Amino acid sequence: MQTERVTYLTSAEQKAALEEFARSRGKSVGNVVREATMNYMAESPLGDDEKMEILVAELNEALPAIQASFDRMVTTLEATHTELTELRAQRRAAE
Repeated sequence: MQTERVTYLTSAEQKAALEEFARSRGKSVGNVVREATMNYMAESPLGDDEKMEILVAELNEALPAIQASFDRMVTTLEATHTELTELRAQRRAAE
């Protein structure tokens, strides 16, 4: 891979923080900057509104299954409550 130099200006504090970050991960500053740049460029080109629309659509699609799951849980809890109430009544009757 042929490389080219890119120069950017930053504060002394930012440079020190970047050097410490790279050192703590066993990487060079150049490697950290390359990875960060690639990750930044790979981010979704969608805006916040578009991301929200996609999220809302996915949530709306998932809601029926979520509601059905809650309904099953309620049914199970009600059955458990009934069973425990009956067991408690049987225990009291036996005493």
